[in-house]
Amino acid sequence: MHIRPARAAELPALRAVERAAGYPFRELGMAEIADDEPPALDVLESYRRAGRAWVATDDDAHPLAYLIAEPVDGALHIEQVSVHPDFAHRRIGRALLTYAADRARDEGLTHLTLTTFTEVPWNAPYYARLGFRTLDDAELTPGLRKIRVLEAEHGLDRWPRVCMRRP
Repeated sequence: MHIRPARAAELPALRAVERAAGYPFRELGMAEIADDEPPALDVLESYRRAGRAWVATDDDAHPLAYLIAEPVDGALHIEQVSVHPDFAHRRIGRALLTYAADRARDEGLTHLTLTTFTEVPWNAPYYARLGFRTLDDAELTPGLRKIRVLEAEHGLDRWPRVCMRRP
């Protein structure tokens, strides 16, 4: 496996990874999440141009997973990390998060943050095992509050969600 910045020609493949990564949500009664459209190509391109879209590839350079992020209130906020289910349980997500943390440190950002579902095994419980901790309301920065409002408007609050942070 190799991790590197995403290439423009790979963006459709990242959308395919995202679609495939959504399928397991259906088994948890979260069909709306499973059926949610991946980020549009122009959105992925904006992350790529900003240097904040990374892929994990196999030896033939086929994307297996990806991560997009943006700075929010002095932290690197993980907007999305998705691993194709055919390659789950191989520590690819962990490797992408480590790569993102290294990039954040290079930029002087002090933490990684993300928002996630509390009751999905490969969401909050997984991130907790990787050193993320749940933030209480008093710890939310203005940027994280804004992200949560946008998520609620998108219907994601139908299931319990939290903000998490890792140094």
